[in-house]
Amino acid sequence: MTLLRLPVVKKSLITALAWLLAAFFLAPYLEMVLTAVRPANELRDNSYLPHHFAWNNFLDVWSQTTIGQNLQVSLLVAVGATLLTLLVALPAAYYTARIRFRGRKVFLLLVLVTQMFQPTALQVGLAREFTSLGMMDSDLTLIVANAAFNLAFAVWILSAYISSIPAELEEAAMIDGTSRVGALLKVTLPLALPGVVTCVIFTFITAWNEFVMGLILINTPSRQPLTVGIDSMIGAYHPQWNYMFAASLVAIIPVVVLFASIERHVVSGLTAGSVK
Repeated sequence: MTLLRLPVVKKSLITALAWLLAAFFLAPYLEMVLTAVRPANELRDNSYLPHHFAWNNFLDVWSQTTIGQNLQVSLLVAVGATLLTLLVALPAAYYTARIRFRGRKVFLLLVLVTQMFQPTALQVGLAREFTSLGMMDSDLTLIVANAAFNLAFAVWILSAYISSIPAELEEAAMIDGTSRVGALLKVTLPLALPGVVTCVIFTFITAWNEFVMGLILINTPSRQPLTVGIDSMIGAYHPQWNYMFAASLVAIIPVVVLFASIERHVVSGLTAGSVK
């Protein structure tokens, strides 16, 4: 009887620990929700729950700030950077995975080295470069910069995934009269969809959460991304915590929904090339 009850006790302890960890990690988000609906005169109260719920905070932050324009900029930059990264990374990854050219390992090493550079350390050079090109304070500037810093990750993920797909499938398609580009689009790309989805979600999230480039490269408040717009609510003497948390809550909803909807593709894409 004791031996039979041990697995039940162990399972119960693991379940209780999992719920405890989940509550620990979800507590900040609960605090965000409660602060977002807290009236301004209750922000300094010691009570965890607000006495009154100010649901109009979501409407006020939309009408009294530039959050609406900032949200549009973040969506444009995130989608544009994701498409540009995928457009450049897919041919590069396919070529490195299928063609054994001279200097291939050096090229992949250089791609990996570029991933080591942090955007913050390169902001002065980027600002001078975009200023000389007349591209400061532009959405295109953020799209190009975000795509450049996500390109190395996309090339490595896609190259590993395409390498795991048998080349004989493409050869069979080309024997039937399909060109190499056609084999890539009709055979390899559908099979590499989990890797493509992984690049899409990580590039989108990285561009969505980018702060430093939006702060330095964009000067007009209404043309700054959402992360910079939320930060501008922190004043020197009177931070608008209820508005800032309301805007932050709105900002995380699209990413959470997007990630939850394609999470299974992300997991399979991250394990690409791990098994030979």
